Order: sequence, then structure tokens, then C-alpha cells
Amino acid sequence: MNIVATNLPGVVIIEPQIFGDSRGFFMESWHQDRYEAAGLPGAFCQDNVSLSAKGVLRGLHFQHPQGQGKLVSVLQGEVFDVAVDIRVGSPTFGKWVSARLSSDNKRQLYVPQGFAHGFCVLSEGALFMYKCTDYYNPATETGLLWNDPDIGIAWPVDDPVLSAKDRNNMRLRDIPRAKLPSFGG
Repeated sequence: MNIVATNLPGVVIIEPQIFGDSRGFFMESWHQDRYEAAGLPGAFCQDNVSLSAKGVLRGLHFQHPQGQGKLVSVLQGEVFDVAVDIRVGSPTFGKWVSARLSSDNKRQLYVPQGFAHGFCVLSEGALFMYKCTDYYNPATETGLLWNDPDIGIAWPVDDPVLSAKDRNNMRLRDIPRAKLPSFGG
């Protein structure tokens, strides 16, 4: 397993070791001891899977309080995956990183608590899986506008397919600070 740091401390790309031959491949998508040794939390409590068509953009989502760390991967297809630091007081507040995750490259992205997360589908469809460090709680879920000009994410789609909820998310500067997590706490 190879861990690749990003420009946002705590957000890392994981490149699992792949064992392949003429029959196919084998890989460990999660091994608690190895991932903990690499600095990732071992306390995942919920797994989720979504299926989305080409051009669908989901996000940018977060929960506060009861934030979720997420270990995300793609089982089929390809996505452009994004994490945005939304921790008030963080030196990287409002900054973002992205990674292309696919069933071909088998990369994973770990997005810690305190970050908004979203992705858009680049292939004809994508089967997306993520492990969470806390349970989904709709009462604490909030969304960040996918195309917030202050953040400036370079999405590879101009006119994504969005849910009504995601279309109406707020810009980061308009979200009350009490609804955002704090850096270091």
C-alpha cells in the first residue's frame, strides 16, 4: 500500500497493492491494522454505495456536528473526487484537492472530518463506495455549493446533473460559522 499526501493535511490518496494475473486481480480494500499504521482511523461504522450516471455531480456534502470521515473508492467506472477544507481557523480553509478514482486505478481517497466532499462521474456510470467514521444524520447534514466561485473547483463538467438539494447549497461565505467545524476541535 502506498500513501500519497495531498495539499490538504489529512486528506490522502491510498494506492492499494494489487495482485493480478491472467484470472483477474486481488486487493485488500480495507485492513484495519495496516490503515491505522498509515494514520487512518480504524473506527468505521457505516458503508454506503451509490450508482450514478455520466455527468452526475453529488456534493459537496458534510455533517456538523457529528462529522464523518470517509474512505472513498470506485468499484466500477471513474469519478473526479473532491475534498474542501471547511474548518474555521484552518490555514487551508476554503482550499480543495481532487483525485481521479476509478475501477482501473483502484485508488482510494480518505477525507477526514471537517471537509466537504463531492464527486462527479466521468464514465458512462460509476458505482461508488465509501466507509464512514460516523453514522449519517440528516439533521446535521449541510451542503456547500458545487461551483462556489470563492473556492474555484476546476470541475471537468460544465453543466452537471444535480439534485435539487445540491443545486440549492450555499456558498462557503454564506454558511453560518456555527454550522462549520472548527480547526483543531
